[in-house]
Amino acid sequence: MFGERLHRARKAAGLSMSALASQVGVSANAIKKYEHGENMPSSGKLLKMAKALGVRTEYFFRPVKVEISGIEYRKRASTPQKILDRINGDVWEQAERWAELINLYPDTDTPVPAFMLPSTLPKQINDYEQLEDIAKEMRQAWQLGQNPIPDLVDTLESKGVMVITTKVEVNAKFDGLAGNMGKTPLIVISHHRPGDRQRFTLAHELGHLVVHGRLDSTLDEEKACNHFAGAFLFPDDAVKQHLGNKRNAIELQELYMLKHEFGLSMAGILHRALQCGIINEYRYKSYAIEFSKNRWKTTEPGSPYPKEETYLFKQLVYRALAEEYIGESKASELLGIALTQFHKERKLGESGATTH
Repeated sequence: MFGERLHRARKAAGLSMSALASQVGVSANAIKKYEHGENMPSSGKLLKMAKALGVRTEYFFRPVKVEISGIEYRKRASTPQKILDRINGDVWEQAERWAELINLYPDTDTPVPAFMLPSTLPKQINDYEQLEDIAKEMRQAWQLGQNPIPDLVDTLESKGVMVITTKVEVNAKFDGLAGNMGKTPLIVISHHRPGDRQRFTLAHELGHLVVHGRLDSTLDEEKACNHFAGAFLFPDDAVKQHLGNKRNAIELQELYMLKHEFGLSMAGILHRALQCGIINEYRYKSYAIEFSKNRWKTTEPGSPYPKEETYLFKQLVYRALAEEYIGESKASELLGIALTQFHKERKLGESGATTH
């Protein structure tokens, strides 16, 4: 267990055995033996390793081990394996803390519901247009109506989807990943992406859960999930209500305001206008050319849509503390902060008012 955790933490930190050995004051061969379970470091070396890897010493001996299966990335093909290793290490570490926290709750106070899809979803999806109604069905089952979804992370978490935000810097090469932690769906988003990109990733990965095993063999699953994501974030009835049934042109300011209302990119809103028959293919292509010419595909004009955040884990740590399932030391360990900092946060001190 120790060797596996050390290997994962080293990969997550982007350090070679030699680089870690240099910081700890041992040989690269010693690090290799630690990782292979042949030797154990002294307490002093352990403290140095923890500092070099940016983890607490408790990380190496955490009693919970999780398995994440079915991992699928939303990334550029050029994303280096070194970056993926860092992301994987961060995700596994957060997922283990999640699992440990949930296991501390008694069965009578389970804080996270089981994920379930509506039983009314069709067994077969034969064309992409069907996804418009399926997105409506999901919204109706989750009592979301036709209005904008102000907090998509909270919505998914309340339905049993685990959402993790990774702060690993990836230079815009990674949007997110999805997998399963046991029976719980897991979606990971990048902290460094704008809110509209995060939300599309979340809705796209929800789309995979929805269409899995239902798509006709002639349909492309990625295209289907993109269609579902757009329809889930901005339903066709709402699109027509805000843009009208037919348009010859759409102002940039309209796209910008709708982006900040529905949390879908300006390019995504234009695509929804095309899908809903509000603009024709010629008009859509002319806008696409304009976006490309102005490099708006990378960074759209105006203020970015606010980033999505997840607060559920932190809330459940404090809930467990209040119910005396855990003490202050375990709470600070789960939150990954020093006990002195935890005391300040608990009392709503200066750091507690600003730290999330």
